[in-house]
Amino acid sequence: MTPFLQLIGFGLLAATGNIVGGFLITRARATNQRLLNYLIALGAGFMLGAVFLEVIPEVALQWNNDLIKPMGLALAGYLLIQFVEHTIAPHFHFGEETHSDEMLRRGVALTAVIALSVHTFFDGVAIASGLLTNFQLGLLLFIAIALHKIPEGFTVASIMLSSGRGHQAALRATALIAAATFAGIILTFVLRPAVIYTLPFSAGVTLYVAASDLIPEVNRKSRYGGDARTSLLVFAGVALFYLAHLMLHDALE
Repeated sequence: MTPFLQLIGFGLLAATGNIVGGFLITRARATNQRLLNYLIALGAGFMLGAVFLEVIPEVALQWNNDLIKPMGLALAGYLLIQFVEHTIAPHFHFGEETHSDEMLRRGVALTAVIALSVHTFFDGVAIASGLLTNFQLGLLLFIAIALHKIPEGFTVASIMLSSGRGHQAALRATALIAAATFAGIILTFVLRPAVIYTLPFSAGVTLYVAASDLIPEVNRKSRYGGDARTSLLVFAGVALFYLAHLMLHDALE
């Protein structure tokens, strides 16, 4: 299978996760909250493992251990998501949106959806950058990102519902963020000579999502929900990443 077809396949699967997340909140909000929390925690751990144990070592090899420029790109990616999610859209957070009064303010829901679309665009960039580097890196980044695709869809649909829009608007917003993932994949493929730059940049984005979006949500749920399993799943996510890393390394040798 060619890299382009692999990317299309990964993109379809990732987009499906967004759609499933949106469907869950429009059809069965209450019964899926615990599952959502567990996916957020597991995804956070897996993403942290992927960034620190797979992406950064690969970036170091590509840049001959001269890490000033690529780490600058990683920092830029991290700060970009901080800007779009918490400066342009200051009320954005992962998980179910419960502040309906804030979402009803003019433009607040729209900016939150735009911010999440930027985030999912770089999900696509990360998947494509990894796969165009090598298959193992691409597959591990895909798994890392796929684990939080359902929470992404859940989040954007929740934002629309809390702002007073109906289920159709929630599903359209979910489709928008799924399409943004595809856009990131296609653009990165078209600009594939730039992967040496997009890989560290997307690493910064992925690190932000794991450490600044997902982990705070895990900690909040653990603190107020009293469920230590949610926090423990972060460690399980790291262990799952390392197990997947070892299995893929052996399989592809």
